[in-house]
Amino acid sequence: MDNLNEKRVIVAMSGGVDSSVAAALLHKQGYEVIGITMKTWGFMEVGGAPKHESGCCSLDAIFDAKNVANSFDIPHYTVDFTKAFEETVIDNFVDEYLNGRTPNPCVVCNRKIKWEELLKKADSLDAKYVATGHYAIVEYNEKSNRYTLKFSRDAKKDQTYALWGLTQESLSRTLFPLGELTKEEVRNLAVEFNLKTAKKPDSMEICFVADDNYERFLRERVPDLIDKVEEGDFVYHGKIIGRHKGIPFYTVGQRRGVGIAFGKPIYVKKIDELNNVVELGDKEELMETMVLVHDVNYVSVNQLNENEFVHAKIRYADKAAKAKIISFDENYIKLSFLEPKNAITPGQSLVIYNEQGYVLAGGIISKGHL
Repeated sequence: MDNLNEKRVIVAMSGGVDSSVAAALLHKQGYEVIGITMKTWGFMEVGGAPKHESGCCSLDAIFDAKNVANSFDIPHYTVDFTKAFEETVIDNFVDEYLNGRTPNPCVVCNRKIKWEELLKKADSLDAKYVATGHYAIVEYNEKSNRYTLKFSRDAKKDQTYALWGLTQESLSRTLFPLGELTKEEVRNLAVEFNLKTAKKPDSMEICFVADDNYERFLRERVPDLIDKVEEGDFVYHGKIIGRHKGIPFYTVGQRRGVGIAFGKPIYVKKIDELNNVVELGDKEELMETMVLVHDVNYVSVNQLNENEFVHAKIRYADKAAKAKIISFDENYIKLSFLEPKNAITPGQSLVIYNEQGYVLAGGIISKGHL
């Protein structure tokens, strides 16, 4: 939309220290800040509530965000995105597990909820920008005429891995006030600003599975799961060695919870949902070099180059490793790591960077190889 107010910004305030400092910094920079806390789920709907409701979307989180906004005389609203979140993020999470993949719901949430839905709200409030407390950097490259996404200054806290799905339109209207700061600096600013959230711990688990028990969540979320999921064979080196309880309850690379005493560690190597087989293997058998991804989004560039050397991550906590682009088009990318990677997991994201830390592209890891 044209003619939106370029000094008005909507800040997604989760009630945590990062989004609190982001709002405070923008306010001090002269922006007209509007705080929005997104209500995306509740413990009544997703279960697994811990003893103290302190995660995002809890009442504590909403009150903390409102407290910070009030301290700067920033207007604050709580907006109900529950329906969109359930249909977009939670349903995808369940479907992926039912089909033998391991999803990353933060990627879906960032693109579809935190940006697409928030930008609609920004339009309705005549705000040009949205901002969050993510550790990432957005720049505009005049030569390529593209908005770029770059690794944050704090390598340990960098969140570009979960942001690869953002479109050019979304990036053009995004502010990341924390991109050039370290977490320690953010904590210090929170103390300096006398924010209630200054010493609040970071949340680590997937927000709507607060107890980190995916099996409990799936069983409660899909009442007829017992009818949809059947026990099947564990296969190790071509031989059936036991029975699994259903493919949604396993992920590639898993060792704990397999439930088979084998005299040595064995791991989930592959999930074959068509034949209802969970294939097990030794640790060295999990090492692979080739990766194929679909649902591709090109970020800082509009295409790659065959035989181009890049760096890539296969999971959030992964260290970007050197790889070579084999082939690509607008729908898929195939690359090969120079050194084997452990447990390349279908459903997770592959994010591709250049040496300068710019996100070139990302996609969802596929099951097979071309």
